[in-house]
Amino acid sequence: MKAVYFSEHGGIDKLTYGELPDPEPGPNEVLVRVRACGINHADRWIRQGWPMLRVPLPFTLGQDIAGEVAVTSSASEAPPVGARVIVSPGVSCGRCERCCSGWDNLCARYQLIGKTIPGGYAELVKVPAPNVFPLAPEISFVTGACLPAVFGTTWNMIFDQAKLQPGEWILIHAGGSGVGSAAIQLARMIGANIITTAGTDEKLEKAKALGAHYGINYKTHDFLREVRRITKKRGVDVVIEHIGEDVWERSLLCLVTGGRLVTCGASSGFLPKTDLRHVFFRNLEIMGATAGSRSIMHRFLPLVAQGRLQPVLDRTLPLREAPDAHRLLEGRQQFGKLVLLPEGSA
Repeated sequence: MKAVYFSEHGGIDKLTYGELPDPEPGPNEVLVRVRACGINHADRWIRQGWPMLRVPLPFTLGQDIAGEVAVTSSASEAPPVGARVIVSPGVSCGRCERCCSGWDNLCARYQLIGKTIPGGYAELVKVPAPNVFPLAPEISFVTGACLPAVFGTTWNMIFDQAKLQPGEWILIHAGGSGVGSAAIQLARMIGANIITTAGTDEKLEKAKALGAHYGINYKTHDFLREVRRITKKRGVDVVIEHIGEDVWERSLLCLVTGGRLVTCGASSGFLPKTDLRHVFFRNLEIMGATAGSRSIMHRFLPLVAQGRLQPVLDRTLPLREAPDAHRLLEGRQQFGKLVLLPEGSA
């Protein structure tokens, strides 16, 4: 099969477009013919070499996969050959107390397709049968490839962790990112007051079109000062954060007493400073979120099929142009998702 892979960690130049052996599905596994695969910031970190994370080399990235069932074992409970499907990237043991209680994303053996298990930057990918979900005819393969990691993670952040309520104030960093654009739509859906940030006025206008009420250009304005101005010094109830060091301290200061910050990434650095006095004196809650449980797929997929949620697509690129997609990502030139298309998928 054709695939984009890396044989050693490093820069974008380590990505190679070439041939890899076709994966062979085992019992209760499914071989999916990839029609579209979304790109995430985690792809960049894994390619560069994530401390303490070991991946089998050569390795194919790609968590957000949509396609068709190509092969399924007789023991599999997956949809039949030829069915249109979307893949939930989180793989768990299925037997522990966390898995049995519906929190498979908290399983001690939790892994992610495209992070430690070969992913969708390829024509074919094998995945566990429980991770395959039917893709409604109203949802295109490209749209499907914008969904699992972004909406699964964001739903977890906003509803399961922060428990955002109607009328509350929320600050969503990087409104032009996949997580940011999804968070704006979910917060709008329940009637929150939404402030978002972006690096250009053009991105802010697009974010407002999605439902943000206020936009802050973080390159020309101090977002902490602007949040205080917009909320009349009150602050926000919730911060959705995946930037890390560059925004961490000021994000905590944006919160009201008893406010909640949820983080799912750290694109600017993993080791921010925290003045713990602001945390304990003001009763702040800091929560982490890694992906979402498989059950979350059942919650947001119908909303996408109904048109109530719409992932934001920046552009599609042929699979062989994955290095160019990584350059766009690193340069923060996109608004929304970048999606790779294997040859013949369009």
